[in-house]
Amino acid sequence: MDLIASFQIDHTRLLPGIYVSRKDVFGPAVITTFDLRFKMPNREPVMDMPVMHTFEHLAATYIRSDGEWGSRTIYFGPMGCRTGFYAIFEGDRSPQDILPLMRRTLDWIIAFEGDVPGAAPAECGNWREHNLDMTKYESKLWAAVLQNAKPENLTYPVKN
Repeated sequence: MDLIASFQIDHTRLLPGIYVSRKDVFGPAVITTFDLRFKMPNREPVMDMPVMHTFEHLAATYIRSDGEWGSRTIYFGPMGCRTGFYAIFEGDRSPQDILPLMRRTLDWIIAFEGDVPGAAPAECGNWREHNLDMTKYESKLWAAVLQNAKPENLTYPVKN
């Protein structure tokens, strides 16, 4: 069996940033999966589950409500390794295409006050496990990376 694309990336050199994880073609349609990497794998503590859960609720709400990107959004969710998230969009996209959207999303999350959308028993299978304060903290860290994104934050390091 071949290694899937995400296992062919050199995780020992991977930095926080936005990366194209894969592009899939279905007839005339192209779907782009992004690796939204918050943490350096195996070199930084991973995000805890309440933070990831809250970020997922807030980011998915914002992105799916965005006038430009909402109808192009296929999926937004956490990585199993807890170092980031996957976002899947319609179209042949690059990190530069979604950089403004991710910056707006982070600005909204950092300024967010009130109840986390969808964090009620009838709306969420684990509604008690949220942490808005730490989600804002992690969002600020990733926002600083994206504000000064360099090529190494937007292009995967390949295995040597």
